[in-house]
Amino acid sequence: MSNLATTDGDNTFKAVQQKLKTLGTAMDLAGDDLVTLLRGMRMNAQRAEGLAVDIANAELDGKFIEMTNQVAVALGGAAVEVRKLHETAQETSGLAHDTRRTHARLYEGLDDIRSSRRERTPKPGFFAH
Repeated sequence: MSNLATTDGDNTFKAVQQKLKTLGTAMDLAGDDLVTLLRGMRMNAQRAEGLAVDIANAELDGKFIEMTNQVAVALGGAAVEVRKLHETAQETSGLAHDTRRTHARLYEGLDDIRSSRRERTPKPGFFAH
């Protein structure tokens, strides 16, 4: 996962903007992957249910029907949890994008001023003493 934003302590305006963009993009991509996983799990759960019916119709031992039904139930339960994870990824993505816009609105002007002047800017906390 080379797309992850590093926490290197660089809190300059541009670095924070890039980290928020990277986080939002990573969550967007994770959401897409989770949708694909969710579809596959649901399809496999349905296939397992159908297979259990086929096994019952073939009059095989009941333990095989039970095991196949358990697989279907487990896949269905896992799919519910993947859906929740997908919703969380979507929410995190939205919050990251919103935070990036808010951060830009609040600090972009200050960054433009600081970046365009030749004089050095005092370190944070200099005026607090």
